This record gives sequence, C-alpha cells and structure tokens, in this order.
Amino acid sequence: MRKLFLFVAIILLSLTQHPSLAQAAPVPGLDESGATTEYKCNFGVGQGEAKQSCTIPIPDGCRVVRLPGTTKPWVSMSKAGNTQCKFDEKTSDGKTRVTGSCTRCKTGHCSALFTVRADCSGQ
Repeated sequence: MRKLFLFVAIILLSLTQHPSLAQAAPVPGLDESGATTEYKCNFGVGQGEAKQSCTIPIPDGCRVVRLPGTTKPWVSMSKAGNTQCKFDEKTSDGKTRVTGSCTRCKTGHCSALFTVRADCSGQ
C-alpha cells in the first residue's frame, strides 16, 4: 500500500512540474493587459416585496468581456433567500447595460448581487 501511495505521489508531482502545464493559457477575449474591471449592482428586499431589478451601466470606452471560449458575457449572480434571480436579456444589451432581476421574496429577507466584467483598457 505504501509503495502504491509513493508511486501515485511521484506521478502527480511529475505532472505538476511539466512545463506545458506550468504556463497559464491567456484568456481569450482580453487584450494583452488582461485587466478587467467589475461593475456591480445589488439590492435587498423584505418578505412579500414585489419583483426587483437593478441595471449595471457599462461606461463609454469599456466593453463587456466574454467568458473564455464562448460568446457569452462574463457575468455572475449570487442571491440569498427564497427568490429566483436571473439576468434579464430583454432589458440588457450586453454593451451599454446589463440588468438583473429577482422574483418576489418568499422569506424574511432576500438579497441579490449582479456582477459584470468589463475591459476598460481602451479608455
């Protein structure tokens, strides 16, 4: 058993030392600087409060970064409480604004945070 453990440990160590694995691949969709800025909006609501939304404006000269290897915008959302949240494709154009919305809160308190990554290196 000990020999098997040592064998596996040596294999794993040799894999992590391989030169092709040690270099991080560049993220497609970013310029050479690779710098991004996060823009956020958030809100909190009490139980029974109606649908809520917030819009993240993208500044002039910035562009929404795409998820690596896709054509989808690099956005994220987190929420707390019993509510359903999503990015609203009808009111988001993905270039000048991104809007997130949540359904009515069904617990004592609900909150949401919407984030979008943008490349503003051209400013």
